[in-house]
Amino acid sequence: MSSDFRRVALIAAALGLLVSLYFALRPDDDEPVGAPTTAVTTTAPATTETEPPATTTAPPATTTEPPATTAPKPPDVVTIRINVPGGTAPEVRRLSVKQGRKVRLVVTSELTDHVHLHGYDLIADVAPHAPGTIDFTANAPGRFEIELEERGLQIAELEVRP
Repeated sequence: MSSDFRRVALIAAALGLLVSLYFALRPDDDEPVGAPTTAVTTTAPATTETEPPATTTAPPATTTEPPATTAPKPPDVVTIRINVPGGTAPEVRRLSVKQGRKVRLVVTSELTDHVHLHGYDLIADVAPHAPGTIDFTANAPGRFEIELEERGLQIAELEVRP
């Protein structure tokens, strides 16, 4: 085996290991959980933090600890998107967010109605080509029904967990 081939193989193996570790160890506790047909997106501003270099008065042979790493900041707003097709009762989506998070609920529908988030008593109009949007902070823990109010049609259940 040539040394170039070994080098390429070693680099490829290292990259594969890094990608595997990234997906295995990334935090995802704050993202909503729902059925595969519910699109859930999050947005977060990019931030960087740096610490000043550590200085010591010890002789040069002494090593210093690396600076502490900080966990990435969770997204400012969790966006939950729900699509309600016309003519059929949709499957009730089970969603979950952490208490204290800012949430934007966006519902698109082929039906004209009002989207109602029970427990928070928030309502938004929804119609074809006019999504209903509800922005709120998930302060109250528990499970809350999301429905098309006039039809009495439950479209989702939101769990706010402590």
